[in-house]
Amino acid sequence: MIQLYPASTRYTVKNDWLESNLSFSFGEYYDPSNIRFGPLRVFNDDTVQPGRGFGIHPHREAEIVSIVLKGQLKHEDNLGNAGIIGTGSIQRISAGTGVLHSEFNASNQEEVQFLQLWFSPDEKKLTPSYEDITYDLEQMHNQLLPVISHTGSERVAKIHQDLTLYLSRLDGKETLTFRQEEGRRIYVFTIDGELSINNDNILKTRDAARITDLPEITIQASKDSFFLLIDLPGGEF
Repeated sequence: MIQLYPASTRYTVKNDWLESNLSFSFGEYYDPSNIRFGPLRVFNDDTVQPGRGFGIHPHREAEIVSIVLKGQLKHEDNLGNAGIIGTGSIQRISAGTGVLHSEFNASNQEEVQFLQLWFSPDEKKLTPSYEDITYDLEQMHNQLLPVISHTGSERVAKIHQDLTLYLSRLDGKETLTFRQEEGRRIYVFTIDGELSINNDNILKTRDAARITDLPEITIQASKDSFFLLIDLPGGEF
């Protein structure tokens, strides 16, 4: 089954320094029918104005992934980690038993746009940890490039959940086929462009699809497109 979620269905929070488009219940937005998709609990599409950001705040029992789409994001935490990530970088925080961190726009001139995803971990009471990796932008041209995985490697951040997150830039009219084991889930989000899934399910910019009971899908770009795909476990969460 393929369920489409147009960008217009997201809940928007906006003030003088932040615009956040929420795909799942978060903060002031609560919808009991839209809490999670498997272990995927939060998918926020954030734009932060120059020099502003999220001050020090706590997290626990969550795997937090940040993907910068434009600009630079500055991170600091109580584990001693500090740095700046930009386009071509992924940040993963395992909050585990508890972590304090902040995220700010590193620029005083340009806004930063990033996706922040939270996943339920596959194990409770993990020791908090941090990782950032840089991936090769050319390696996602017309193919699915893994950037987050439960296995991890030099250019793939390790996450404590049975999932893999892929990024891809697909030329117009090009097609990709994705296969997974029976009983798993697929989440697709079009960052930019326009895609079709199995020919007749259209995803425009910032649209999403939640897919179950289809271990194989075909993705075609009607124009040059940038998207992410997450291979998620089935079962109850």
